[in-house]
Parts: sequence; structure tokens; C-alpha cells
Amino acid sequence: MATTEDEKPKLIPTKIFKCKNPDCKVWVRDEFAAASEQSCPICKGPMLRSMRHLPAVQNKPKRQPRKPKSEF
Repeated sequence: MATTEDEKPKLIPTKIFKCKNPDCKVWVRDEFAAASEQSCPICKGPMLRSMRHLPAVQNKPKRQPRKPKSEF
């Protein structure tokens, strides 16, 4: 089964955090990492900043709570 160029996602340089432990393969996108958490969620080891070429992710905006009809 051959793939065409149209099917391949466009890769962009993305900031990530990756686990410093060579036995642990965990990494997380910078925008999804907790700001205060700089430890690996799996092995609890230290994380370091890095870059990786990844497909773009569309972050959905958080839904605002609906206003009651009486406020319209």
C-alpha cells in the first residue's frame, strides 16, 4: 500500500520535555506539560527540554459555560 505526499502530515519543530533516564522513553509536548511539574510522569525522574518534528495539533478552545436564557 503506497502513501502519497497528500496523506503525510506536515511536520513542524515542536518544543518537548523528554525524560533524562535512558531506560525511560517518555516525552510530552511543551504545551501539554504542567508548568510546575518538571518530573517524568512514569519514572519520576528529571525531564529536559528538547525539540522534535511533529505534526501540528489543533487545540480546541475550552467551552464557555452557557448563560441562562434570562440573561439574554
